[in-house]
Amino acid sequence: MLRRVEDRRHPGRRAREELWSGSVGSFGIDRVELPNGRVAQLALLEHPGAAAVVPFVDGTTILLLRQFRYAAGGTIWEVPAGKLDAGEAPEHCALRELHEETGYRAARIEPLGRILTTPGFTDEQIWLFAARDLEADRTAHGEHEVIEVHQVPLATALDMIDSGEIVDGKTIAALHAASRQAPPGTLPFRA
Repeated sequence: MLRRVEDRRHPGRRAREELWSGSVGSFGIDRVELPNGRVAQLALLEHPGAAAVVPFVDGTTILLLRQFRYAAGGTIWEVPAGKLDAGEAPEHCALRELHEETGYRAARIEPLGRILTTPGFTDEQIWLFAARDLEADRTAHGEHEVIEVHQVPLATALDMIDSGEIVDGKTIAALHAASRQAPPGTLPFRA
């Protein structure tokens, strides 16, 4: 069903035909007036946003997940991350996902920035954080989650990006952003 909309989040949107709605957002076809004055129909997956966190066990060691991802065709390396609940602040989401997926709680969380995942078809944003002063607790994996938690030197994780072992975009962005906060002399020089 086509509905007329004015939306500050999506400037130029004039109407939307929602085709599907589910756990990751809603997918539809938008009628949009482009900045050049032309009108186009564009597909858009509206997403509530997400948060991802690089958990520091100490100044140079982080936690990484080996997580089964059906869409990726198997198990991949990732930082803890998850979708924002309605009205949830990104910082809260990052702390919640850290605890659920790794079993650790953090006393401190620091913003690392924000990324757009695939702006060609979704408005998904992921806020990136570093978590410090971790305290071990228990995981709370969902029944659809298959996760192993590994302690990895940050320098090794950056090498895993270079070798193609880490291919997840949010993880690559978060690790690079976190590496800027590493204590001087703890990471090898990278040209």
